[in-house]
Amino acid sequence: MALMVGACSHSPPSIHGVAPTPAAPNEKWRPPPNVVSAGPTDSAAKPVLTLRDTDGRTYTLAEIVDIALRNNPATRISWTQARAAANVYGATRGAWFPTITAGLSVNRSQQIATPGRPAGERSQYGPSLSLSYTVLDFGGRAGAIDVTRQTAVAADFTHNATVENTILEVESAAFGYLSTRALRDAAKADLEQATASLDAATERKRVGLATIADVLQARTARSQAELALQTLEGTLMVTRGGVAVAMGLPANAPFEMPDVVASDSVHFIAQSVDSLIEMAVRNRPELASAQAEAAAVQSQIRVARSAGLPALAFTATGANNGSDVVAFAGRTYSLNFGVAIPIFTGFSNQYNVAAANEEYKSALARSALTKQQIVQQVFTAYYLLRTSTDRVRTSRDLLASATQSETVARERYKEGVGSIVDLLIAQSALANARAQSVTARWEWRGALAQLAHDVGVLNARGDTSFSPLRPAPDVRPQR
Repeated sequence: MALMVGACSHSPPSIHGVAPTPAAPNEKWRPPPNVVSAGPTDSAAKPVLTLRDTDGRTYTLAEIVDIALRNNPATRISWTQARAAANVYGATRGAWFPTITAGLSVNRSQQIATPGRPAGERSQYGPSLSLSYTVLDFGGRAGAIDVTRQTAVAADFTHNATVENTILEVESAAFGYLSTRALRDAAKADLEQATASLDAATERKRVGLATIADVLQARTARSQAELALQTLEGTLMVTRGGVAVAMGLPANAPFEMPDVVASDSVHFIAQSVDSLIEMAVRNRPELASAQAEAAAVQSQIRVARSAGLPALAFTATGANNGSDVVAFAGRTYSLNFGVAIPIFTGFSNQYNVAAANEEYKSALARSALTKQQIVQQVFTAYYLLRTSTDRVRTSRDLLASATQSETVARERYKEGVGSIVDLLIAQSALANARAQSVTARWEWRGALAQLAHDVGVLNARGDTSFSPLRPAPDVRPQR
């Protein structure tokens, strides 16, 4: 009956009394309360800061980077994976030592009668100790250990790359916030100038030196400046939330950053792109990780080849048996020293060796591809930084000339020899020049951080300056 009922049932079993799937494609699954509340908890995953800790506090860029590295799940994932790979390496090193096994057994048996011996029952019990050791396997054991060692090295470099990527991500978010804040401040200055122009146009109309058209044009320009300021106020909150999320905090975390001057000097721009590429090839953890993975696959070839070679092993077993039959009680031992020679395995060993060789070629190609990508990244970042440097200098000159032009137009309008159109055009040009100056400076700062990341010298302090004589810092956490 149970089989018949089961055969007729087509619905999957429930999960804690709730249907295991939604009733329809357009509906959401409603899980039971015990499933929602039974999620795993990890005290190590809690943020190092809470919402209360950040109340009214000002953080420097280095502090923000440090908080992000501690809170970011990506760095925690790569770190735990590196630790796991190191433990696997430690486990495989146990192959160099003999394996010792202790046991305790109890056996009750009945034997049939044989000529000269009647049927009977007997019990045997006692401890035993076994030892086994692979004396020689022609490189298989050493190759397997080297595979895990290189894998652990690759995991460590992967963690380094994750840390550097996190630093760049946090810096980009911080620079976006600071750039937006500077644009907001520039928009406030634009609004003040537009208000002053509206007041001047209103006063001139009052004394009969201007028409209502001047007032309306000035009022329109002020409304446009106010609208731009309101837009930047909203964008500022969004970018601020982005920095908080990059730090591993809620988007509404109350914190602040000090003003950072985006300098337009580039002390290492005189270096050739070739020297920076050479530094990147030495420093980038992505390339080191790919090379370590290739070395691991190369060691796997030794493992595959050793499977087709003889193996020399030694085993020893000793036991102290007790029995209710005196003849079966006493100490026993056995020693075995033998050679295992694979004769035929269905050509599996040959295919395994061929597959390992092809995997090694593929790993070498991945390493070469990674190197090419790094070279391209450095080349691109280098010239983007040079372009950003030129833009900063040009925007500085543009701002200076636009400021002078606005001053002249404002004075001419006050004296009655200039029109409101000339003044509004000059103020619009000045507003654009302010925005371009701010954007160019912070784009330069972001380009500098990108080049430092691509060269492999972006450290955990968030410092983007580097010296070609200083090696890349080790940003792995202490174990």
